[in-house]
Amino acid sequence: MIRRATERFRAAGIADARQNAAMLMLHAFGDTRAALLAAGASPVPETTQEVFHAAVERRLLREPLQHILGTTHFYGLEFRSDPRALIPRMDSEVVVETALCLIPKDHRVVVADLGTGTGCLLGAILWNRPLAIGTGVEADPGAAALACENFDILGLSGRANLFGGPWDRWTGWEAAGVIVSNPPYIATAEIESLAPEVRDHDPRLALDGGSDGLAAYQDLISTGAARMPMGAALVLEIGHDQRAAVLDLLAQAGFTGLGHRLDLGGNDRCVWGFAPGPSR
Repeated sequence: MIRRATERFRAAGIADARQNAAMLMLHAFGDTRAALLAAGASPVPETTQEVFHAAVERRLLREPLQHILGTTHFYGLEFRSDPRALIPRMDSEVVVETALCLIPKDHRVVVADLGTGTGCLLGAILWNRPLAIGTGVEADPGAAALACENFDILGLSGRANLFGGPWDRWTGWEAAGVIVSNPPYIATAEIESLAPEVRDHDPRLALDGGSDGLAAYQDLISTGAARMPMGAALVLEIGHDQRAAVLDLLAQAGFTGLGHRLDLGGNDRCVWGFAPGPSR
């Protein structure tokens, strides 16, 4: 069954066809990978067959694997994933790595994640820094609800708050020591060329960065320069070709100690700087 699904996925142009088929079977089987392997060539239960075939048909329609499974792994943690928010991606883990480098383990730091979506960035940071507290800022009610669900699943509800609204209305800028964000950064004209799993299933508001892909950065950086305390860190995920433009925006706004980092694929993926402090 896995082999036949793999062949159909490959014919449909779906990347990682074998992995997709195996993950869907594991989902349908409802047990561990070891138990599935131990089942070997034994007959597949009818219920498992039904669930698997339905999942395969959904995937052939280019519904994301993570939506079918209902979860995705990010930075060693499992997050609930569905159409309410952008699917967490491995590339974004570099944002978490950078933030953790800026937060000593023995410090109580206030962290914020602007446009938190599933809550994966804030959730991973707080999980690895038990003295930190934080706020996920999310304007979309559905995504905000999903983030709250994930914070609860991770046992972070006591340390992770949710502000439901746009980041310019959030009043916590002045108290944050580290602010992270994976803002929308795809140029509007490029969205139609994205893979169907992204174009048709990720929320458009989480993708569309305006005509040049920089609209959200301009807003975040100008607001951060005006409201963040001096020395607070702003860590931003970027598109692979946006490093120079976003670093320039940070420099123009007075941010210091600028840096950048590559993702595992060798692409520019993260930049950061330290706030100049509100003008006096």
